[in-house]
Amino acid sequence: MPWSGAAPGGSHRAGSLSATHIPDYRASRTRRRSADQKSREGTTMTSERIGFIGLGFMGRGMAANLLAKGFPLTILGHRNRAPIEALVAKGATEVKTPAEVARASTIVFLCVTGSPEVEANMRGPNGLLAGAAPGTVIIDCTTADPTSTLQLASEAAAAGVTFVDAPLGGTPAQAEAGQLSAMVGTDEATYARIEPVIRAWAAKSVRIGAVGDGHKMKLLNNFVSLGYASIYAEALTLAQKTGISPQVFDSVLRGSRMDCGFYQTFFDWVINRNPEAHKFTLANALKDVRYLDGLANAAGVANPVGSAVKNAFATAVASGHGGDFVPTLSDFVAGLNGVSLAPDPDA
Repeated sequence: MPWSGAAPGGSHRAGSLSATHIPDYRASRTRRRSADQKSREGTTMTSERIGFIGLGFMGRGMAANLLAKGFPLTILGHRNRAPIEALVAKGATEVKTPAEVARASTIVFLCVTGSPEVEANMRGPNGLLAGAAPGTVIIDCTTADPTSTLQLASEAAAAGVTFVDAPLGGTPAQAEAGQLSAMVGTDEATYARIEPVIRAWAAKSVRIGAVGDGHKMKLLNNFVSLGYASIYAEALTLAQKTGISPQVFDSVLRGSRMDCGFYQTFFDWVINRNPEAHKFTLANALKDVRYLDGLANAAGVANPVGSAVKNAFATAVASGHGGDFVPTLSDFVAGLNGVSLAPDPDA
């Protein structure tokens, strides 16, 4: 209704301003103060109860942001106690099985390593589907195999549960800051329900399409970024072998059209040897490009560049470097070719 300028239930005559028509500025200030306080505290009015499984590099920051926004949070215990205890100290409840997480929650997030871990958490007498009530939404933020995703969605639907894929874009630092992006696969109605919750940890959320489409998009995204990693590694090696240092290489590309966020985190290791720069392991990278290979094969698409990227990571992992982070691929490739990219301590 448009605002008329008159007080409800009364007229507003010029020169006649009764006490009933005087604005209550004190009440207005109180309301503003209450709203401002809620905004500062980051509280969220919601009936959703959130569960979280997978408190690794990405998950711990996501879970902390859910708590900070006022969501009740139940987490699955893990042998890595530090993130568990930190979240419990902030108000989370720890339980022992995925089924217990589901019983306590209306929306559950999964953020684990890959499809085998997702399947293990979903199935069995202590799995999420054993404890989830009809109407529960399970959101998989893992970078996973879309074929597995579709199968799990079918199993969930049979139990009255909605399975959503919402893989992540970003870094652990962005997870801590609530600045991740989400690539969501679900129907429009479910997206409308879960998007405000996702926004607790994501600055950007895009509905890609139906369930499974989020994971497809994530594999394409990682194909591009890991393809760049492979190119950087070979280009740096060739540069060093022909007398151009990583520092000179970086001075040309930084700030050019070839510069991007991925470039900057990768080269924060190459130039500054910052071990926190890009915390994503070579083994996980190989897992993702193998999923991409399966996606291409299923679609009948020739994927020669994808195969080359997969082979680069497979060689590094087979040589014992699976636990190292992605930027170290540059050191591995350089070593194979008899050069070092490490800064000269005497320079």
